[in-house]
Amino acid sequence: MNRLVVDASVAAKWFLPEEHSEAALRLLEEERELLVPDLIWAEVGNTLWKRRQKNEIPDEDARLILQELGRFNLVVHSSQDLADSAWTIASRWKRSFYDSLYIALSESESCPMVTADRRLFNALSAAWPNLRWVADIA
Repeated sequence: MNRLVVDASVAAKWFLPEEHSEAALRLLEEERELLVPDLIWAEVGNTLWKRRQKNEIPDEDARLILQELGRFNLVVHSSQDLADSAWTIASRWKRSFYDSLYIALSESESCPMVTADRRLFNALSAAWPNLRWVADIA
């Protein structure tokens, strides 16, 4: 698997030590093309903001993580270009538009999507053959 779409649940685990962080980090070790929609910064930023509100990470750490995310060699795709497909997916599968953008990118690029979002995975893994659980990939 040389090309993968990674969602924000995976990207956050690159920085935040939690369950499946090691598996998420292994995705960075091999030579792969990691594709993301441009909303990944908003989603990872929101995750960090929630952690900051709970005093789980300092403000400066959150800022540094957002800067570091930009240093990864991610292939960024426009959410605008994916919007129509994402809307169809969100409507059909009753998933958030955010999640559907990642799925639309996976579909448009004909490559697997990796998630660490258990609810998303459980809801769609049977119907969406390109959806992979983070621990099963790395």
